[in-house]
Amino acid sequence: MKAILNDQIIADSADVIENGGYHYFPASATHLDWLEKAPKTDSDRACPHGVQFYDVVIDGERHPRNAWCYEKPQPKMQAVGGRFGFWKDVKVA
Repeated sequence: MKAILNDQIIADSADVIENGGYHYFPASATHLDWLEKAPKTDSDRACPHGVQFYDVVIDGERHPRNAWCYEKPQPKMQAVGGRFGFWKDVKVA
């Protein structure tokens, strides 16, 4: 499975976990150099799973909050802890 933005592959792995309609890629299969931590909102801080959103930045083009990771997942999200999910401009297929 791949996460693609503007014809660039951000993440590519067969080890993808689906949860809640989103696909989570391992950090080792993700272009972490293209991810920049986004400032936390009140909603982010209220998330019980310790969500951190990331802007995806490729060739100077910023796509705000297009990726996220749960840093302190509760039991129901434990399987995707430390993995990256994508949405908005990123196509996952």
